Amino acid sequence: MDILNDFLQVGLVGNFAWGNMIMLGVGCLFIYLGIAKDYEPLLLVPIGFGMLVGNIPLSPGMNIGIYESGSVLSVLYNGVTQGWYPSLIFLGIGAMTDFSSMLSNPKLILLGAAAQTGIFITFAGSLLLGFPPKDAAAIGIIGGADGPTAIFLSSQLAPHLLGAIAVAAYSYMALVPVIQPPIIKLLTTRKERLIRMKPSRPVSKRVRILFPITAFIICAGIAPGAISLLGFLFFGNLLKESGVTERLAKTARDSLIDIVTILLGLCVGASTDASRFLTPESLKIALLGAISFCIATAAGILFAKLMNLFSKDKVNPIIGAAGVSAVPDSARVCQMVGAREDPTNFLIMHAMAPNVAGVIGSAVAAGVFLSRFAF
Repeated sequence: MDILNDFLQVGLVGNFAWGNMIMLGVGCLFIYLGIAKDYEPLLLVPIGFGMLVGNIPLSPGMNIGIYESGSVLSVLYNGVTQGWYPSLIFLGIGAMTDFSSMLSNPKLILLGAAAQTGIFITFAGSLLLGFPPKDAAAIGIIGGADGPTAIFLSSQLAPHLLGAIAVAAYSYMALVPVIQPPIIKLLTTRKERLIRMKPSRPVSKRVRILFPITAFIICAGIAPGAISLLGFLFFGNLLKESGVTERLAKTARDSLIDIVTILLGLCVGASTDASRFLTPESLKIALLGAISFCIATAAGILFAKLMNLFSKDKVNPIIGAAGVSAVPDSARVCQMVGAREDPTNFLIMHAMAPNVAGVIGSAVAAGVFLSRFAF
């Protein structure tokens, strides 16, 4: 009986905590949303199950937990805390991204830039709520709706907030189809939602090859802190567009990004131990993240409406919502909202322009913060 009692004390019986039970419920909710509602299942299912892994009550000292040095989970978690996984994710994104829509209509880059307003407004709001500048910068990047960028920056500036920031960023990425449509309808008229844009012009192979090289030099020169992200993003795109490294590009956009996504999602979920995650700071981060995402969406839409005041070729303001970095879900939402008004109006290719521009913009913003606060 003593042996049985000691055995039971190691697990749930001896280490029961309501916080862990709450987080186990949240993990189950994430899995449900991913499977039943199809909300970013590639993200929510690994993160949700990771929450289960990280919140099973157990006695400390077993060298199993993610925060116990030398454990399997701790070793895998190094890819998050050291920024390996976000960079590899960007490599895969670059290898699967076609920048032609952006290059054929460069003015749409401005929509991606405008959507980054949410990042800097949230940064200011975080400072007002009493967060230190480094923490505020890491929280602000949630407004870009770019999970890998949020993880990368928080791992460098605010590792103690990494779990809360990562979960908030990926949660709002997954909820794009829920959050953005009401904002789009609130800020646009039906007449604006019916605007048809001119077809994108073709982009030569030479331009597509030169773009990742030139864009990297310019962006990294402006914000060298973004080299770890933009370097991998544009390298992956060069592998795709060069035409001579298709095997490498295929590996980057298929097996590599899938493996890293599994490890990243599971580790991020496992890092949400209730004792570290269920804090007032986490609730503030969740609230600020929601506000920043809404502001970023609204800023892209309103800037598109502003462009129409001075432009002969009108822009459908719906695509301004795609300026956030949730690729390609924001572009799909724009297509969905536009199709409800006119099923023959195809906006997704136009929306991809601010969408991929937003990826670059959020990485540059992260580089600016890192350059300013890393020292």
